[in-house]
Amino acid sequence: MSLAAQKSKATFVGMIAVVLWALLALFTTEVSAIPPFQLVSLCFAVAAVFSFVWIVLSGKNPRLILRQPPGAWVLSVGGLFGYHFFYFVALANAPAVEASLIAYLWPLLIVVFSALLPGETLRWYHVAGGLLGLCGAALLVTKGQGIAFDPAFGLGYGAAIICSLLWSGYSVLNRRYGAVPVEAVCGFCAGAAVLGFVTHFGMESWVTPNVRQWLAIIGLGLGPVGAAFFVWDFGTKHGDIQVLGVAAYGAPLLSTILLVVFGKADATPAVALGCLFIVGGALVASRDMILRSRRKA
Repeated sequence: MSLAAQKSKATFVGMIAVVLWALLALFTTEVSAIPPFQLVSLCFAVAAVFSFVWIVLSGKNPRLILRQPPGAWVLSVGGLFGYHFFYFVALANAPAVEASLIAYLWPLLIVVFSALLPGETLRWYHVAGGLLGLCGAALLVTKGQGIAFDPAFGLGYGAAIICSLLWSGYSVLNRRYGAVPVEAVCGFCAGAAVLGFVTHFGMESWVTPNVRQWLAIIGLGLGPVGAAFFVWDFGTKHGDIQVLGVAAYGAPLLSTILLVVFGKADATPAVALGCLFIVGGALVASRDMILRSRRKA
């Protein structure tokens, strides 16, 4: 398999994370009564346990897999936990619409920061695709109603900015640790779970989940807060980082579609336009991949 084909394959693997993240909103409607840090720590714990079992059953040595450079641990655990920490702080200290929109700057920042990576070239169509995706996300998040930033919520807005910088920085710098196997994400999830529990018991009160909520938590831990991080790790290390960045705007698009299908949101012209912007942005940013496919055909 050629290097270009390997890169395209890794990019598509990374895109699986976007599909899984799209399920997040649907799953979390079942666990809205669970405190946020308790929820994220339980989900990361589920991801760590199941991935550890997967490693053992595949015949690999967990001790060798988890023996990775300290920098990889700091970057990955910090990225996984830090993103969620500041996202929840943002939602607690600013209106959800504005905070979510600021947090959704991370896909565009991935595209911009990728220019700092060796061997990567930032083209106009990458930036254009990212901006189109951001416009589409803005329409989906605001439902076409507009936004109003109030200085009184500066703490929340600042946390949302840190949130977007952390995840975009983690996603781009992850390329530096391309030799770290994807299975090591098991340990990173465990580290994020420990930090989540510490934060939970310091800031929240425990709520015992019922059976339905436990099933949702397991689903989250296996998918949007589990497998998604494994495929994203592989994609950001070996795939087209610019295309992945723009493709990440597909998460709010697919999430909105799922909420509409399950009757938890309304289909509006703003939603349709937002979808068009995101799909258009992804196609623009994927110009090189599309042209390569046409040449082979």
